[in-house]
Order: sequence, then structure tokens, then C-alpha cells
Amino acid sequence: VPEAVPLKKPAQFTLIGQSADRVDALEKSTGRALYTQDVQLPGMLTAVVAHPPRFGARPRSVDDSRARAIPGVVQVVRYDTPVLSGVAVLAKGFWAARQGRDALVIDWDESAAMAEGSEQISASYRQLAAGAGKVVRNDGDVAAMKTAKTRLTATYEAPFLSHSAMEPLNCVAQISVAGCEIWNGEQFQTVDQMNVAQLLGIKPEQVKLNMLYAGGSFGRRANAFSDYLVETVAIAKAAGTAAPVKMVWTREEDTRGGFYRPMYVHAIEAGLDAAGKPVAWRHHVVGQSIMDNPAMSSMVKDGIDPTSVEGAATLPYTIPNLRVELSSPKLAVPVLWWRSVGASHNSWVTECFIDELAHAAQRDPLQFRRELLSKAPRHLGVLELAAARAGWDKQLPSDHARGLAVAESFNSYVAHVVEISRRGKGYHIERVTSAVDCGLAINPNIIAMQVESAVCFGLSAALKGQITLKAGAVQQSNFHDYTVLRINEMPPVDVHIVPSTENPTGIGEPGVPPIAPALCNALLALTGKPVRTLPLQGIEFV
Repeated sequence: VPEAVPLKKPAQFTLIGQSADRVDALEKSTGRALYTQDVQLPGMLTAVVAHPPRFGARPRSVDDSRARAIPGVVQVVRYDTPVLSGVAVLAKGFWAARQGRDALVIDWDESAAMAEGSEQISASYRQLAAGAGKVVRNDGDVAAMKTAKTRLTATYEAPFLSHSAMEPLNCVAQISVAGCEIWNGEQFQTVDQMNVAQLLGIKPEQVKLNMLYAGGSFGRRANAFSDYLVETVAIAKAAGTAAPVKMVWTREEDTRGGFYRPMYVHAIEAGLDAAGKPVAWRHHVVGQSIMDNPAMSSMVKDGIDPTSVEGAATLPYTIPNLRVELSSPKLAVPVLWWRSVGASHNSWVTECFIDELAHAAQRDPLQFRRELLSKAPRHLGVLELAAARAGWDKQLPSDHARGLAVAESFNSYVAHVVEISRRGKGYHIERVTSAVDCGLAINPNIIAMQVESAVCFGLSAALKGQITLKAGAVQQSNFHDYTVLRINEMPPVDVHIVPSTENPTGIGEPGVPPIAPALCNALLALTGKPVRTLPLQGIEFV
């Protein structure tokens, strides 16, 4: 290994900084790309699963007589894993397996199952938010709030969110005397290998992973329990077959299967002095910890999951007295990271509340932020660029308004400016102007694509996304009631990249956090009413 490696100077770069097409674009657009759902192996059986209707339930008894009578059905097995249990129907093809699964008569033991609904969870969270939590950040003394001329308080609420990738969860596994071979759209290779090996009592090196394209993931295929991979192997093991087994979750299983972004309630208050400057800020975050499990508990320090408060504890604004607290209640709903993790909800709350403070101070939201970002030059840099390119200082028609927001996640900085208009009784998103600072831009084309997709993903959640529970059962099942943004609803997105010589940083996730608050802030500017609950309810977009 050489002791010193001379690096090229930026003027010598021939590839870095040049836009290039995606190398997989042709394969994906012509259907030649291979996904798990495309895998066909000799003798392969397809497994379709029946999961409990409520988290924590287990099958007590199964009548599979009608399922076994369906042509093509080979076997029905019960299985248990550390996080999933159920009944699987194995057949010579998906449709027979699906029909067999639907023909099962299962008596579920729900004695330990979740019984709460979303309304009860919300009420308990709001009660927690009104009290004190574990202190995450404590600058100065928030008792200075008493000296404020103007005080604002607000409660924000964000729902459980599904990842809802285009390709539902699936996996192919084959057990042999040599070990286990997996075909899967991978996101967590080492962890998956270890968990499969542990289930089978073999060495990790005896688990071979064939990594395929994934039809979306957004964090769902990176699970500390390797839930659906372990489930596939458990089904193959229970069946006692040497044949490959392709386990397929239907869209309904994918929607109701858990490992959602957690539901959160935020209680926040701040005070302004006579000049309209913040003197104190207190923010209490309430929601499940995604790290509260044996596989990831080492990341939880003194009862604080850092992913629950990222974007809140890392607030970039200079406020002399600032306190952030966290409460992490336990629920039976399995939760997981979701694209941009904690910043996805914390930045929505903090950026919306900053706008509320600006309006209370009768200040322009951009100018208000400028004065508070003196110690955060990269936040300020993307904010200034997005505002300039959006024409922030140019007057809009009376039925139009703009909103802006800025956030950092994964060491990258993104600002969005959203312009909306009033159309009849509804609203329309005219355009989104984005600025991103992700350090040295390797491939500007990829950066623009990722920011555009993040805008789409974030708008879907802000406008439509929510998983709700009733008596412990998930109410949504498919894209008719867990809706996502359609192509005709997607606004034009104009992406601008800050020139930088800083180290390259993440770009797959950082475009998500600022889009919901930028949209909500545009609504505040147009209607004078703050948005404190997502998805937007009673507000129609056309």
C-alpha cells in the first residue's frame, strides 16, 4: 500500500462533475433487468403467506382442506420466526398459491395481539408530549420563555407510513446440504447473511446471496431482523423441501405487514422578543424508537434513539435557549427507517414552526431564516440558491404563493421552494425549485434524478400517505386506500447544485425532508392557516 497517493486537482477531472446516463437505464426501460419476481428456477415452488390480522397474534389452528384441494397447491406449512409467524401455501405458481392462501380457514390466537387504534395512540402520545421527556439537547435556559413578548405553541402529528415500493416484498431461497442460496433485491447484505445463518444453524459463509435489482425499497429491504428473508427460509425449512422457494407478499401483505415509519406527535413552543427574534425554543418529540430492539440497541444511548430526533436535535438556527426532549413509547407495531429517517418528520415540524414564528413577527420567512443561520453557511447557501432561482423576490399573482424550507440529512443540504396556486376550491402545485449541496458533485444527472424522486416521494406522503389502525388492525390494503402520487400530479422540479469541493455525501434521501414543510409553508402564505397534521386533510390539490 503506498504511503502517499497524489490526487488529481479538480481542473484535471475528466469524469467527475460530468453528467452521465444511468448504466441500468436501458435494461430497466426494456424489461431486461432481473428482479426477484422474475426469477424462475427448475422445480421452484411459490409461497404466498397469511399473516395475522393484528400485530402480535399467532395461528391457533388451521383448516387447510380447501386450500389443498386447489390444483397446483403442493403443501401448506405453519412457521415462526423472531418477528413473523403465519401460514404459507406452496404451489406450482403464484395464482394457485394465492387461491390456496385465500381458501385457508385460520383461527388466530389474539390474546397477546395489539388492540389499540390510531385515535387511542394519538391521545396517549399527546398526553406524553404535554409532559417532560428525556433531554436530548439543552442550550441555555428555556425558562427565558417567560421573558418573551410573543409566545407560540403548537402540536404537530405525523402518521405511520408504509414504504410501498413498486415491487412488493419477495425472496427466493434454496436450502441444501451445502447451506442456503438466496436471490433477492438486497439492501442489508451482511445482516441478512448472518440472520439466515442463525436460523439454519450454519456459518454465514454458507449463505450465498445473489443480489438482484430491487423494485424500490426506501429502507424497507434493510431490516435488522431480515424479516422477510428469514421468513422465506423458515417456510422452506418447514416444508422440508430442497426445491427453491419463492416467497411473494401480495400488495395487501406488503401494506399491512408493518415495519412502518413510526407515528409521531410533536409539542413545540417558542418565544419572540420585542424585535421579533427567537429567545427560547422547546421541542418534545414523541414516537417509537426504531432502534429499540436487540439488533440495534447499541445505538440507543441513555434511552435516546438518535434517529428519533435527527433534524430536531440538530436544529441549525441560532437560538440562545433551546431544549429538545424525547419520549419513546412502546407499541406492538413493527417500525423501521423510512427514506430520510428522523429528518422526514422533524424537519417538517421545525421548518413549519419557523415559518409560524416568521409570520408572528411579520417577517419574510427567507429573511427571518437568514438572520438565524449565521453559523450554518451550507444551510444558508442552498436556501439562498433555491430562493434566487425561484424568483423569491418577484411578486406573484394574488392567487399564488411560495413556501420554502431547508434541511440537512446524511451530511447533505437541500432547500426547496414550492409555488402553489388556488384553483377553484382547491390548490395546484405549480413548480418546485430545489438546491442541493452534497459536496463534490460526481454525476449531476444522478443528483437531479434523486432530488426529483425525493420530491415525488415526499409529496406522496404529505398529500396522501397514512397507515391507520382500528382495534389493532391496519385499515389500508392496496393503492386504492394507500395512495401515492400519480404522474399527472407531479409538478415540474428544477434542481440546482451548489458548486463544492467538500467530500461527496449522500443524495438518495436528503431531498425528502424539506418538501413537506415547503408545501405547508406555501399554504400558510396563501391561506394564513398553519398545517399541523399530515397528510393534508380537507385540502384538495388538483
